[in-house]
Amino acid sequence: MTVGKWNFTIDRGGTFTDIVALSPDGRISTRKLLSENPGRYDGAVPAGIREVGVKFGAGELFLPELVMAAETMRAGVAVLEPHVPKGSDTRVTHKVVLATVQDDIHEIGKNLVATMLTASGFDVIDMGVNQPSEAILKKAREEKAEIIGVSALMTTSMPRMKELITVAQTQGVRSKEKVVVGGAPVTEQYAKEIGSDGTAGDASGAVRLAQKLVGAKP
Repeated sequence: MTVGKWNFTIDRGGTFTDIVALSPDGRISTRKLLSENPGRYDGAVPAGIREVGVKFGAGELFLPELVMAAETMRAGVAVLEPHVPKGSDTRVTHKVVLATVQDDIHEIGKNLVATMLTASGFDVIDMGVNQPSEAILKKAREEKAEIIGVSALMTTSMPRMKELITVAQTQGVRSKEKVVVGGAPVTEQYAKEIGSDGTAGDASGAVRLAQKLVGAKP
């Protein structure tokens, strides 16, 4: 993966995974940089994925590059997290629960949204695929999430989105969380018809929507 003059690769040699930056001056290990100055570089990986997201939205990069960047970020976060001092981040964190609805096992789009939201400072709880409405709502209550995001790739599973909103209304909790929907067959008209709080056409748009819903600055 290339950002500016830097090429980033995943090195799985030895007993750990490391992110290696190939600078013009040679090979620099993220793990080595962190050992010398922990906490200094924890913003670099999110900044990189945000740049990728912007270029994807502008049509300069395509889905394979976005997926590769997301995988690189996840590997990078795994390396970075143990070295970041606990309690060093005093920013307000907004929680988002993500899931693919019941009867659907597709998750590439959801995973990209999760990565982009995480890079933008959201605390993301990803429940995975084939999740019942009741389980999603329960998790949102447990985590005190501000946003629930559900996705579907098949038209046959799209009604589960409306089901989740109906169940939330029945339980009297609809006003407590914003519900956003997404997936290839989901349109703005459909999102409005089922009573959701919005949808987005790509991962970058999902971040902007989430920021708008919680009043966070881009």
